[in-house]
Formats: sequence, structure tokens, C-alpha cells
Amino acid sequence: MSRIKITVHGLVQGVGFRYHTRKKAQELNLTGYVINKPDHTVEIVADGPDEQLLKLVAWAKVGPERASVRHLEVEDCLPINRFDEFVIEY
Repeated sequence: MSRIKITVHGLVQGVGFRYHTRKKAQELNLTGYVINKPDHTVEIVADGPDEQLLKLVAWAKVGPERASVRHLEVEDCLPINRFDEFVIEY
């Protein structure tokens, strides 16, 4: 079990990015959260098997139909606490 933090840059707010991220993460059986940040990025923190996390990263490079992703930053993180599900934070 691993944890990553993905910061998504581009036109990623106001296009359903959080909703579609949660849907994709749930399909991949990942836990964690997605949130809009004040700097107009989207932050995704996800826990799960490495293979599933790589699938989420690949999906986030494109995002939902209305998004325009410029680039991603992906960091490995220590799973200090455990998430029960994947949620949208506000």
C-alpha cells in the first residue's frame, strides 16, 4: 500500500475534475481525497496498490473531457493516517 499526492495544473477547476477524480479513484478501489486549491490547481491524495495509483496518474494527465491539463507534479507520501473512502473535500 502506497500514498501519492498529485498536483494538477491547467484548466482544472470548474470542469468537474473533482467529481470525475472521485469516480475514477472509486473504480480503482483507492482511498483518499481530491480538493481545489486556492492557486487554481487540483490536489489529489490517494492510497492504494502501486499499479492502481499509476492508473490514476495516467488518467489525471488527461482528466475529464472539459479539462485542459498542462502538467502534473507527483510525490510519494508517507501514509500517516488511513482513509476509509475517496472523498471530495471543500
